Amino acid sequence: MNEIDSIKESDSIILIPTYNEKENIESIIRYVFNLQKDFHILVIDDGSPDGTASIVKKLQLEFPNRLYIIERQGKLGLGTAYITGFKWALEHSYEYIFEMDADFSHNPDDLIRLYEACAVDGHDMSIGSRYVSGVNVVNWPMSRVIMSYYASKYVRFVTGMNICDTTAGFVCYTRRVLQAIELDKIRFKGYAFQIEMKFTAYNMNARIKEVPIIFINRILGESKMNSSIFGEAVFGVIRLKLHSLTRKYKKLH
Repeated sequence: MNEIDSIKESDSIILIPTYNEKENIESIIRYVFNLQKDFHILVIDDGSPDGTASIVKKLQLEFPNRLYIIERQGKLGLGTAYITGFKWALEHSYEYIFEMDADFSHNPDDLIRLYEACAVDGHDMSIGSRYVSGVNVVNWPMSRVIMSYYASKYVRFVTGMNICDTTAGFVCYTRRVLQAIELDKIRFKGYAFQIEMKFTAYNMNARIKEVPIIFINRILGESKMNSSIFGEAVFGVIRLKLHSLTRKYKKLH
């Protein structure tokens, strides 16, 4: 038995990929650990030159059985960071595995609602959705709001998914759905990874719940978003749809 298995008390772990998040990482960790529910955190750091990993390792002394880190060499992509985190979480028997940004654009208080959508209401996956009840985005330039909103509309049109926020990065997966997804076959590494994961779960007949959230643009640190990210999503989703026409998906229900 791995050491963590004998000390693990929480059924939930939050995966936080980081690259140069020294302004935010300690605050987000402390905030999560002050929530009413007991969550664990796994930081996947891609060789941040600003010392993000050092901050996390110092905090591990304070939270030895709740905070974990995987350090990778260089920027290897958001998708591969999450795949690495998913595999680690599954190996360590967590039942609910979350994706969340480090920069407070996702309100940690909403973790409880995402958790309850799966643990209490029985969904396989819950999504913190910016668009399920209008457009709930704060402090974004209008051009970015329009680009993001219509990107999700476009993805829905091409894929047929009944999901309003197809590019959302605030998600709770159950162990069951992640075990069923063939993680090594997920091809996208950038933000189109988020679309591919939802599309795969959707084609497996996973029960998916969109939970309305308010997305607040980061105050500290630099955004990793750029136009090429949306380009990947626009063209990648066509390849994703074409590939799905000949692929057989394991059905959850």
